[in-house]
Amino acid sequence: MSRRLTASLAALAGILLSGSALAADASGAITLYTSQPNDQMTAVVEAFRKDNPDVTVEIFRAGTTELMAKLQAEFAAGGSPADVVLIADTVAMTQLKEADRLLPYTEAPVEGIPANLVDPDRTYFGTKLLTTGIIYNTDKVKTAPTSWNDLKAEDAASQLIMPSPLYSGAAVVHVGTMTQAPAFGWDYYEALADGGAVAGQGNGTVLEAVARGEKSYGMIVDYMAMNAKAKGSPVAFVFPSEGVSTITQPVAILKGTDNPDAAKAFVDWQLGRAAQEQSVAQGYFPVIEGMAPPAGYPDPKTLRVLATDSAKLVEDEADLKARFSDLFGG
Repeated sequence: MSRRLTASLAALAGILLSGSALAADASGAITLYTSQPNDQMTAVVEAFRKDNPDVTVEIFRAGTTELMAKLQAEFAAGGSPADVVLIADTVAMTQLKEADRLLPYTEAPVEGIPANLVDPDRTYFGTKLLTTGIIYNTDKVKTAPTSWNDLKAEDAASQLIMPSPLYSGAAVVHVGTMTQAPAFGWDYYEALADGGAVAGQGNGTVLEAVARGEKSYGMIVDYMAMNAKAKGSPVAFVFPSEGVSTITQPVAILKGTDNPDAAKAFVDWQLGRAAQEQSVAQGYFPVIEGMAPPAGYPDPKTLRVLATDSAKLVEDEADLKARFSDLFGG
């Protein structure tokens, strides 16, 4: 055997041993703060632990706005028990990054994930693609809406409910996206308010109101409506013709983690194929290129996506919430 081949094999063995050691280090407990629904997160943790049986995961679940308020209070008090955060949108993650609260993870396995879903500094990583569109009650609505502007009609606006950005991270992005768009702006929301539209809290309140027939129309993230329809609720979902807003449910490790190896193992798993297949089963568009979306969903390449200036959205968030509250209360 040549000296060069022997050296190469020795180097390969070192890499394999190093990887095994890293895997062996993934043990102990981590605390996960998330805005993903409890039933889904329970399934996520169960699947993660099948691949990482030496890691236990404690979950705190709340809407993104409430979760961020909890984190800020904990930081002010000296530190958070959270190791990993998995929340709705990049706006909240950007705030954590700008406050120097996130741990860079330069070795994260991002192959096959579009570059625009990965923070350039590798502090957070998109795990799903969610859109906000229109849900409607099929027992009450005979002609399906096709456009955001259809909701401005008198008989639609008075029967419309939407999530509030005071509670929902997805709603922050959606309202920000719509008000940045020249075709909509705040005039659009003023017209909805004048027509009698109301705001609930999170997307769950929208689903409940429309599914029960209390409201005919809602603005909502896609998977909630599609999953409810699949389970027999009298609802349907529309991707409006003008386009949809999107969020990516990014995952990140907090700098204060006392178990970085287990936290990295969770991020690795979230970005891997097993987690993405589970996401599809739960009703989400996957982020790994080439994977099929859930049954009944369009090819994500065919979606028209409304442009969002994320930096401006971060800058304007407080004003956005204040203006929305002036129109719809909360």
